[in-house]
Amino acid sequence: MKIVHFADLHLDSPFAWCEASGDVARRRREALRETLLAITALARDTDADALLCGGDLYEHDRVTLDTEKFLRQTFAGLDPMPVYIAPGNHDWYGPTSLYATEEWSSNVHIFREAVLRPVPVASGITLWGGAHCAPANTDNFLGGGVRVEGPGVHLALFHGAEQSWLAAQGEGKVPHAPFDTADIRTAGLDHAFLGHYHRPADGAHHTYPGNPDPLQFGEDGERGAVVATITAEGAVECERRVVAVTQVHDLTLDVTEFTSRQQIRDTLREVAEGRSGLARLTVTGDLEPSLDLQEETIREQLLDTFEAVQIRKSGLHLAYDLDRIREEPTVRGQFARDVMGADLPEDERRRVLRMGLRALDGRDDLEVL
Repeated sequence: MKIVHFADLHLDSPFAWCEASGDVARRRREALRETLLAITALARDTDADALLCGGDLYEHDRVTLDTEKFLRQTFAGLDPMPVYIAPGNHDWYGPTSLYATEEWSSNVHIFREAVLRPVPVASGITLWGGAHCAPANTDNFLGGGVRVEGPGVHLALFHGAEQSWLAAQGEGKVPHAPFDTADIRTAGLDHAFLGHYHRPADGAHHTYPGNPDPLQFGEDGERGAVVATITAEGAVECERRVVAVTQVHDLTLDVTEFTSRQQIRDTLREVAEGRSGLARLTVTGDLEPSLDLQEETIREQLLDTFEAVQIRKSGLHLAYDLDRIREEPTVRGQFARDVMGADLPEDERRRVLRMGLRALDGRDDLEVL
């Protein structure tokens, strides 16, 4: 049997993470739809026997009527190929969810209970799926002594957090429906096709495809849809396919040894060349005190290339010789001594020093990066 598996598309996402709004955010939401169309095309092109979705297909609190119609038409277009959906914590199943209110084509099967239920998907192969029925507090689908029954190969489809990989997913990732790797085999399952983790991950008996189109900066790993072949003995061979429409770039601008704004412009032109989509620029290095580094100027230049731009600083310092300045018998020296000796958080100390020393230099552009 061959299946295509994906998860965590998050249709109708607000895209506030990339500082996009208006038409830009709308185009990014449209790109998510294009990604789903690429996934369904992949299922057709690979002659898959079924399409599996591991949850968070859409955003429950933001989903639109147009998205409902788009999903219904898209999945109906795969008929007679079956589509199996295991709702997650963002698209949880309930009486008001589109899973319950929409009239789906006969090839769409939605799991509707917070326990695993079996569906025969091929000769000798059973798929066990479960749903989040609330946005939080879903228990381990494999807990409480769950044990699948019957001959043949047993697969699972659900949205959950394998606990040993939680830390690798980054800050803020909540362990919805947490489980341990060992729970899969203890439950009698041969393989689990999962959703929830946006960073792709593979185990001997489980697969996270990762979000197929970028949802935040800093994502790494070969994410996309997974084409999986399941043998009669329960062996699973997975191949990842890139289906993303959106390009997201992490760029770096090191201003050390720069003495003019032209150098900044030239460097930005170089790092942006040949790219498109969304960009996050990290500004770092030792900034010459006389050099103007205005965030909006940088943003305006990058927006000539990218649809949305986020700018952050990391390890950026004004190249003042503070040890020398604090020894000066001057107002500037006294200011440096007072601030450096004050009980301030380090970021706040640097901000006060930066603004104060620029003011004492007679500058009126105090708020720079």
